[in-house]
Amino acid sequence: MVQRIAVLTSGGDAPGMNAAIRAVVRTGVYYGWEVYGVRQGYEGLINGSFQPLGHRDVGGILNRGGTILGSARCPEFKTPEGQRKAIHNLNRAGVDALVVIGGNGSQTGSLALKQQGFPVVGIASTIDNDLAGSDITIGVDTALNIALEAIDRLKITASSHQRAFLVEVMGRGCGYLALMAAIAGGAEGVVIPEVPFDPEELAAKIADAYRRGKAHAIVVVAEGAEYNGKRLEAYFEQHKERLGFDLRLSVLGHIQRGGAPGAYDRILASRLGAAATAQIEKGETGVLVGWVKGALHTTPLELVAEQKKQLDLGLIELAKILD
Repeated sequence: MVQRIAVLTSGGDAPGMNAAIRAVVRTGVYYGWEVYGVRQGYEGLINGSFQPLGHRDVGGILNRGGTILGSARCPEFKTPEGQRKAIHNLNRAGVDALVVIGGNGSQTGSLALKQQGFPVVGIASTIDNDLAGSDITIGVDTALNIALEAIDRLKITASSHQRAFLVEVMGRGCGYLALMAAIAGGAEGVVIPEVPFDPEELAAKIADAYRRGKAHAIVVVAEGAEYNGKRLEAYFEQHKERLGFDLRLSVLGHIQRGGAPGAYDRILASRLGAAATAQIEKGETGVLVGWVKGALHTTPLELVAEQKKQLDLGLIELAKILD
């Protein structure tokens, strides 16, 4: 019988993590459980950094970005010794089940705990939207809207001065944010890790846009692309005389992670957090709670760890048609 659960956030912070923490705590209290927060992710499990969280302890955090519990890298947790230490601390604190809010690396940690026999439920949260088991993850919508606002602002300056701009967004191994921002922002080009890229083709496309009367050019690039923002800017600077123009680079970086979550992320996080505690209440752990085809969905952690979420490359063609 469950009497006490714990919740942690791990990996990169994402807008909406606090809303998920709030949902886990308040639904846990609703079930009559004690709820503990783990400070600094898996590092907190190894150090035994637990704090009790009640209904009022999570008041006022729904609209806050980041994570009130903190997050940290923890190489020690990747070792069997670190995992055993974490489970020892959970058992010593009387924790019956753990909720892990995070992305790929975080849910790989969830799987490790499951394989050691500890009940765990994952919640899909990463702005990269590259986690198998959820069509969209906590933080994506807010991060995308932040990128879109930056593109809209840069487009005004680009039109005023008839310039071309590169906008680098986050996405180490996945081009989802870049592709969606390019389509929503009406960009003239997009560069993502999943698709081979030739800078000369991009140069020809931008030159053609100017010939067609466009007063600006915006190119969105994912940070993990072979030609990232800095490399692409350097290429166009090196060939400026031949090409007739250069590209000014704006790197959004961690700006996309900060700030208040939008309505969609607050609602998604609340639903996923509540669903995670419902899984524990039913005794059905060892899964990731996500959002698939417009409904709550659970996926075994083994499949989440094994599968790589594929980007819909058909959207690349749409981006080309609409530029």
